[in-house]
Amino acid sequence: MSRDAAAPSVVTEEVGAGQQHAPVALSVHDLSFSYSGQPVLESVSFALKAGEFAVLLGPNGAGKTTLFSLITRLYDHRQGEIQVGGYDLRRHSVQAHAQMGVVFQQPTLDLDLTVKQNLAYHGALHGMTPAEARRRASQQLTRLEMQGSLRLRVRHLSGGQRRRVEIARGLLHEPRLLLLDEPTVGLDIASRRALVEHVHRLSREQGVAVLWATHLIDEVYPEDRVIVLHHGRICADGGVADVVARARADSIGEAFDRLTEGEAQ
Repeated sequence: MSRDAAAPSVVTEEVGAGQQHAPVALSVHDLSFSYSGQPVLESVSFALKAGEFAVLLGPNGAGKTTLFSLITRLYDHRQGEIQVGGYDLRRHSVQAHAQMGVVFQQPTLDLDLTVKQNLAYHGALHGMTPAEARRRASQQLTRLEMQGSLRLRVRHLSGGQRRRVEIARGLLHEPRLLLLDEPTVGLDIASRRALVEHVHRLSREQGVAVLWATHLIDEVYPEDRVIVLHHGRICADGGVADVVARARADSIGEAFDRLTEGEAQ
């Protein structure tokens, strides 16, 4: 498709019947953001409900990390509205942040502390007693098959293990929303597949809404919702089969390629 061709029309799908009455974990409405006068996001709107796993799919430079930075308020949004767990991010920042867990693209664990110390520190930030933080840490690490790692220093863990600890930390305070920005960067294929499967399972078991940002097609599961971001705009939003059908493609990879004008990575 020519780069001068008109932008593809937005592909949308209605929320499934099983999620129609679920509480909204994240609402983004008419969000726009510019950097040094250049638009990075333009009129972005979508909502995630409890237990929903949505893949934010876009080429590098599409605006995924900027969107995450606005939701986590590393940047302040200039236009539009963001609500997390029903709390407006600007007016009720503390309550909104308490509803979200985050795994950033760059690792953020303290390598010289043990897993237990990293998680205990996070628990203290969220007002937990040491005993409560230990209980929740053990629970989350067990779900991630990392229950034997509490006393290990983070620097002695593999890349995949560190990512699991970051996910355990993100879920420690029992948020409604888990944000993961390119969480498999730097992992080998086996670790990457295991991490994708673990987070899908956690979403199903704990009812947490997940927004998983990636540019890798094989991280999309057939039952996922897909939000395709391209040049700062949403050009598709719906179930995998629906996005593929409306893009007149044979696979989600082909659909992504068509929607992003051949820029799939």
